[in-house]
Amino acid sequence: MSESPHSSKTMPIDPALFRRIDLNLFKIFREIARAGGIGAAARRLNLQQPSVSLALKRLEDHLETELCIRSSKGVELTPSGRVVAGFVDQLFRQIQVLPQSVAGASADVEGLLTIRAVSGVASRELDETIGSLARRHPGIRLRIDIAPRRLVLQALVKDAAEVCIAFDAAPRADLFYEPLMREYQQLYCSRHHPLWGAKVNNPEVLGEERVIVTGSDEPEDVRHFRDRYQLGLAPAGEAENLIEARRMIGTGYGIGFLPTMIADEGVKKQELWPMLPDPMLPNYLLYLVTKPEAQQTLPTQLFLAEIRRRLAARGLPI
Repeated sequence: MSESPHSSKTMPIDPALFRRIDLNLFKIFREIARAGGIGAAARRLNLQQPSVSLALKRLEDHLETELCIRSSKGVELTPSGRVVAGFVDQLFRQIQVLPQSVAGASADVEGLLTIRAVSGVASRELDETIGSLARRHPGIRLRIDIAPRRLVLQALVKDAAEVCIAFDAAPRADLFYEPLMREYQQLYCSRHHPLWGAKVNNPEVLGEERVIVTGSDEPEDVRHFRDRYQLGLAPAGEAENLIEARRMIGTGYGIGFLPTMIADEGVKKQELWPMLPDPMLPNYLLYLVTKPEAQQTLPTQLFLAEIRRRLAARGLPI
């Protein structure tokens, strides 16, 4: 009887395997194992599900063993899959500390790290990483640029930035996307609005309200919500910068959506009122977007290693 090409039988060592295998396949398999399913891994990686399935198949073919058993509930790792998952976790832990080890063995790291982001990013892990970078590597100069979403990734492609932070419904195949945080948006009004203090369970009643929108920087989840309930079809105001959108909402020029984390202070000061029940809020992932590892500068690698460590320690994003 002939053996299956994915047999779990011990295989002889193949010295050419490292030259043939794409290490990005390990990244994708790691997300499959962590997420418990191909669809869930695709969402975390901002990739199409067939691309993730193909990557899994390619890795299984390289290793000549079945790694996952697919079912209606997701995937279950085979014994070989559990071995590979453990190896990949160890590999990525070593990769994450490699830049610090290299930096510690050499002279002080110097260089410019440019981060370009959409407006209003409020991430504790990002703030802590920036502070840690300043203390450990004072020779690294940091520049943070805020731009509309359509210009954020252009900076990365044109070598005007090393790290980008954005939500992106159309990921590029030549860039690497890592979830940074899940952002929720709430619909706010000012204290001058007649619905101040009330919760709106049926947003359709707001169809005649003056609405502030954020133009091309509006996430698709928020736009779909507005379209569903016919909100802001003829906007009263528009600002791609969330700080200016908050200004218009807070002064009573109209109601509008804002990320909850940047509106919290205004809520505490009773300048903004959250109108929708929490389970109704549109939400989406913000991504760290970078070039492939081989094209990254050492300051970029140090930054990414630190923020990945902090995100992994907190189990983020959720």
